[in-house]
Amino acid sequence: MASTYSPSLRIELIGAGEQAGTWNTTTNSNLGTLIESAIAGYVSVSVTSANQAFTALDGAADQARNAVIALTTTTVAAFAVYAPPQEKTYIIHNTTAFTATIFNSTVLGNTTAAGTGIAVVAGSKVLVFSDGTDFYSISAPNLTGAVTSVGTVTSLGSFTSAQLLGALTDETGTGANVFATSPTLVTPALGTPTALVGTNITGTAAG
Repeated sequence: MASTYSPSLRIELIGAGEQAGTWNTTTNSNLGTLIESAIAGYVSVSVTSANQAFTALDGAADQARNAVIALTTTTVAAFAVYAPPQEKTYIIHNTTAFTATIFNSTVLGNTTAAGTGIAVVAGSKVLVFSDGTDFYSISAPNLTGAVTSVGTVTSLGSFTSAQLLGALTDETGTGANVFATSPTLVTPALGTPTALVGTNITGTAAG
């Protein structure tokens, strides 16, 4: 019985009684090259057209089997890449200046989308997985507790004063935030200050 190949990773499955005396060559290739690539492999794929399929070979090194795929491109536009129509998890690193969308192909090696793809924006790294038809991204919609960051945070998104107020637990007062330079305070109750300089005070003195 001749060798066959597994559907998801295209690993050679030696037939009964086959490859006597040389089965170690196939086994070493399966374990040391193909399975290792699927678990820890990294490959850079140059995308040269608007739609391009990852290479997928039986029993040999290819692009689609790798765990991490970095994308480069010469298309100077958004592009799509196509993985085999099998269950698989990938980390996609889009090193380009354009959006890349990953799909499953309908047939191994073609560029017809089998289902829903995932857009990977320029410069991002995204963990995605496929059920053989549709791709899904890994997200964290229900983070709880304190979220910390190492290094300088340049952007936290856009917040209104009301949204920031809702995130605080020890605030006092309401309204718009003010900062140190030229703030405008609306009807503040200043209490009894320990020091007060009245250089530019106008209006009627209370006492």
